Amino acid sequence: MTLEMQKLARSILNLADHARQEVEVYTVSQKALQVEVSDGQVETLREAQQTGVGIRVIDSGRLGLAFTTRLDTESLKDVITLAGANAQSATADEYNILPSPRPTKPMNLLDPSMAEVPVDTKIDLARNVEKSARAYDPRVAKVRQAAYGDAIYEVGICNSRGVDVGYEGAYCSTSLLVIAEAEGQAEMGWSYDFSRSFAGLDPVKVGREAAAKAVEMLGAGSLATCRVPILLAPDVAADFIDVLGPALTAEAVQKGKSLFAGKLGETVGSEKLNLIDSGLLPEGLDTAPVDDEGVPSQDTVILDKGVLQTYLYNCYSAARDGVESTGNGMRASFRGALNTAPRNFYIQPGNLSQSELLAKIPRGLYVTNVMGMHTANPISGEFSVGASGLWVENGQPVRPVRGIAIAGNLVDFLKRLVAVGSDLRFFGSVGSPSLLVEGITISGE
Repeated sequence: MTLEMQKLARSILNLADHARQEVEVYTVSQKALQVEVSDGQVETLREAQQTGVGIRVIDSGRLGLAFTTRLDTESLKDVITLAGANAQSATADEYNILPSPRPTKPMNLLDPSMAEVPVDTKIDLARNVEKSARAYDPRVAKVRQAAYGDAIYEVGICNSRGVDVGYEGAYCSTSLLVIAEAEGQAEMGWSYDFSRSFAGLDPVKVGREAAAKAVEMLGAGSLATCRVPILLAPDVAADFIDVLGPALTAEAVQKGKSLFAGKLGETVGSEKLNLIDSGLLPEGLDTAPVDDEGVPSQDTVILDKGVLQTYLYNCYSAARDGVESTGNGMRASFRGALNTAPRNFYIQPGNLSQSELLAKIPRGLYVTNVMGMHTANPISGEFSVGASGLWVENGQPVRPVRGIAIAGNLVDFLKRLVAVGSDLRFFGSVGSPSLLVEGITISGE
């Protein structure tokens, strides 16, 4: 079945002059809803719908970009002309290329019932998230934000080399940020879930998890500086992994802005570490039959038992290195340039439960929150983050800890990984199970 955005992309491509220029048309239509609730009352209700077109023109190696939200014929002709004019003023680069067509796997990413669920029912889901948090413990004093969001989208991509693809999909999510209070102390807890179907969300689980995280930190104190094993909760581990994504793109390597430059085939992590990027992951947030320039999606093993196997490529960076694109050409929106980015980026789970991982810690820290991970240096790998969590003795959490810091180098950190949990969770398009890392210095009092 040919989708409307695919038909639109075809019709726009037919307006372009293919004889002198290579042309790519990227079309997207999205309808989104965002709901925020506090104390049972709707604080925010936003609905938005937009259709946009992004054009790339390559003229003798010179790349020009333009976009529009106006879909009348004259406006579409104008945006093609503008992209061509922008190409004329650009510097020629032999690696500016468009992909040729290749077979793709059909995917069912759209749950039609998403559009049929009444807005009131979606608001009620956010209210139920808040309600379950308050029912968990009377010390849950405030709900900063109980949120629900969803999006239904359709994409079409056509180019003058014969790429002609389209797909549609939908996803929804819910999140909660609460504050627990006791004896003059306040602690925050957060939880999140997403699904490709409305029925896949569990508001009670999200509410109770956020409340539990806040309550367990009440009474937290500091900790003397020490060097111990640490266990990263899945969301904390995902924060660490998220930092690695941009540094593993060939784009960053080619610009000299990656700590992984020149390390292909080298051991950069523990033998327990398998890092994967996938555009094919069932139910993944960034799953699609193709990337944003029409290259078929694939599973890419980046780290195999700690050994760096490949970087992530779009067509431009692949041409520079003389390899094939890994299907990681991504756009932030139809308005922006095409870059390289991970898709569904995650650590392969192991076979140990969280309790089994805790049992491996005679003295150490279960880290449940970090602050400032975005400040890690992508070139040197150095990082320093604030942290909080639960102090562990003989495999059991014994007291909450806050006001501490963890610092080090990301590659050294990855090499110190000694065990991987079975509890893989995704937070958006980044996922990780619990990770046990040894010999980490915690700075405290």
